[in-house]
Amino acid sequence: MKTKTPSESKTVMTTMVLTNETNVYNNMFGGDLLSLMDRACAIAAQRHAEAPVVTASVNHVSFSLPIPAGSIVEVTAKVSKSFGSSMEVFADVWIDDPLNQIRTKTNEGIYTFVALDEDRKPKKVPELIPETEEEMLRHKGAQQRRELSLILSGRLNPSDAHELKKLLGKI
Repeated sequence: MKTKTPSESKTVMTTMVLTNETNVYNNMFGGDLLSLMDRACAIAAQRHAEAPVVTASVNHVSFSLPIPAGSIVEVTAKVSKSFGSSMEVFADVWIDDPLNQIRTKTNEGIYTFVALDEDRKPKKVPELIPETEEEMLRHKGAQQRRELSLILSGRLNPSDAHELKKLLGKI
């Protein structure tokens, strides 16, 4: 199985926020944004795996800035690390203001997907080789995030979390 880079999974989805997608403050519903992010991440994961995928978890979402009605929203998703049959995928959310030529990062999220074979059983995915500095940082942090998630779900003993021990040892 050949290795892949994050750029091979890159997915960009662009939409405009309409009034039926806004809350009482005239900002995009968080649930609509989560759905958009999940779709972009699923496409990125499927491109990496070359197989159908399912969302295993939403590991982190930060709603840093509201997205007003009428905004052009761009979600960029790329696989940040692969683990056997699962993949961590980062989504970065931007407001694109083409009139003033300004892009503002508003949100980000980290999702986990599992690739499935024809029998809907987990399928091995290609190894990921990061290229840029940001990709390398996200790739490195993915193992720590995975260990924390496994500890919280009761599937990993904290004493076996080697990457987290390295991180916490630095504090």
